[in-house]
Amino acid sequence: MTIEGFSNQSGTDRQWDLMRASFDGDWLGKTTWYVRSPNGMDLKHGRCSPVESLYAIRFSDESRGEWHGTGLRFAPGGERRFPLNRDQYNLGHNCWHFPETAGQSSLEVGERTTRAGHEVNFFIGRSRSMLVALYQRQADGRMTLDSIAATAFRCQRANLDPAREQMESMEAVLSIVAGWPGIEQELMPGMLQGPLEPNQPAPNFEPETFKRQDINGVFSDNLICGLPDKMPNGSFMLHFGCLLDAKSFAHLIIDFDLNHKLARWKERRYQQTMHG
Repeated sequence: MTIEGFSNQSGTDRQWDLMRASFDGDWLGKTTWYVRSPNGMDLKHGRCSPVESLYAIRFSDESRGEWHGTGLRFAPGGERRFPLNRDQYNLGHNCWHFPETAGQSSLEVGERTTRAGHEVNFFIGRSRSMLVALYQRQADGRMTLDSIAATAFRCQRANLDPAREQMESMEAVLSIVAGWPGIEQELMPGMLQGPLEPNQPAPNFEPETFKRQDINGVFSDNLICGLPDKMPNGSFMLHFGCLLDAKSFAHLIIDFDLNHKLARWKERRYQQTMHG
């Protein structure tokens, strides 16, 4: 379904159909977790899950489906399933969907919040590159990055997309993308009826966008992130990115306001040339 196919829909229906278009599939992949050491976040020694996770997401018609996950770290017995329904979907506004980038986010990290997290998925072909960042409130009251998870999913219902040539460092990814032109679009929680057509130019990509953060790393499928180790007192941004192939890069920005409430999700898509 093309972006134009969503143009006359309500925001809720558009988000549902974007979710179906991206997530419908049997997604298999092994997750690597990166956790804190006594010296802070350790991005060099990830702990790979002993079994692969399978997210089977299927739809019986245009308005109903099921999410069935196995090999899950936090679910009892490693398995969980729940129904998907257009009328009940995303009532809390924490799920968000662009045509090829999607996920879910905690909407605030105020003083009463003990845990917060963000899941970001970048899609191309039948590949789904997922990065998860989890924050935990500490005894000193600060929200601190607790763990990061990365998974290179491939859909089992189609010919498998090949493994990507893995970049050795975040700097290697950034050096490729530096200066590329891009386009951008944004969504705001509770205001998902805005236009999704990416018709706004984005600033040429600047590597410093990521380098200015505390926690910077590269993961499987050439996923990268730039995250604060401890959430600042004022407004802040979380940066996630993925080098999808040799000529395209996706950048997802999660913007929090002065009151630590999520203000917007902004997606920027860069190409080596905007016609490439």
